[in-house]
Amino acid sequence: MCVMSYFIEQLLNGICQGSIYALFAIGYTIIVGVVGLVSFTHGEVITIGAFSALFATTLGGNHILLTIFFSFAGSGLVGIVIHKVCYEKFWDSPRYIPLICTIGMSMLLKNTIQIAFGSETKAMPEVIPQGGIHFGEYMVTNVQITVIVVVVALCTILSLFLNKTKQGIILRAVSQDRKGAALVGIDVSKATLLGNLIGCGIGGVAGMLYALYYGSLSASMGGPASMKAFSASVLGGLVNTPASAIGGLLIGILENFGIALFSSSLRDMIAFIFLIIVLLFFPKGLRIQFRRRAT
Repeated sequence: MCVMSYFIEQLLNGICQGSIYALFAIGYTIIVGVVGLVSFTHGEVITIGAFSALFATTLGGNHILLTIFFSFAGSGLVGIVIHKVCYEKFWDSPRYIPLICTIGMSMLLKNTIQIAFGSETKAMPEVIPQGGIHFGEYMVTNVQITVIVVVVALCTILSLFLNKTKQGIILRAVSQDRKGAALVGIDVSKATLLGNLIGCGIGGVAGMLYALYYGSLSASMGGPASMKAFSASVLGGLVNTPASAIGGLLIGILENFGIALFSSSLRDMIAFIFLIIVLLFFPKGLRIQFRRRAT
């Protein structure tokens, strides 16, 4: 295989993996944006989404839409529980109290998943048929196509929701200024509940795609996934979803080339390196906005 062919192959793999990491980061950014606190439960939310998809395959066979629904619903419901337990009763408490609560909830969820599904790695059924589309000497697999299509579709739906609906605009207002939103009559508690549901649901779908892409899942998969979500979100200052998505995409591409050129042991280290570089050069993150031109 020539150098150019190898480069393109790794780039395609990196874009696919980075798309999943972008969803990790988008879900995490929505949660942090509306809650105003770093959450330690996102890894477990991602894991629950993957196992919800696995459960869906036992009920209705290998249907991608069914697995997407179950992964979003399963993680979204957990997001509601997290909001009720860790945030709703502590808005007026010191900020470290809900933060500590999310740590305890993370440990509870992790152990519950291990008890329910076991600690061993499980195979993810082939929801997507094998094969792909050939472009000359290159082939994009059906799984890669599915991942990219689902990610683009979710991002499009989310963008329309946040910019075109009343509830979406309320979420953006709460994310930008919680106190100001409350002063103009917005129910901040309901808005954060909805934000937690959506953010966790998106994280769950990302967990399903992660398991689908690698063909396996385990109770411990949430740890590395949450680190990548956090590292990517830092590029957006933990509040800017477009920049966080770009961060996830960059981590996926860098990770893939790092593994190809050096060693697979660098897979999780690359996210840490990315985090350090971003904190050194962009400590407040990037602010990226997409605006329509005036006509």
